[in-house]
Amino acid sequence: MEKTFKVTSDTGIHARPATALVNASNKFKSNVFAESKGKKVTMKSILGVLSLGLEENDILTLSAEGEDAAEAIAALEEIMIKEELGELHA
Repeated sequence: MEKTFKVTSDTGIHARPATALVNASNKFKSNVFAESKGKKVTMKSILGVLSLGLEENDILTLSAEGEDAAEAIAALEEIMIKEELGELHA
């Protein structure tokens, strides 16, 4: 299960929004990953997410593997859109 986003926040994804994404990821049993610019990290680590250095217009793919993967991706999508961090990217 995966969804791809274009980062729309003019400040990118920095500590506060990254923390919200990590906290949401940690509520699920599934393994959740973020991938951008050829680097893939676990979404359950704030340092991993921040290491992506996500800036405006970057492409971010969120993926999950496990029993609650669909729910995990849905929760992350809600945060990305509600917090105006990114929009779905085809």
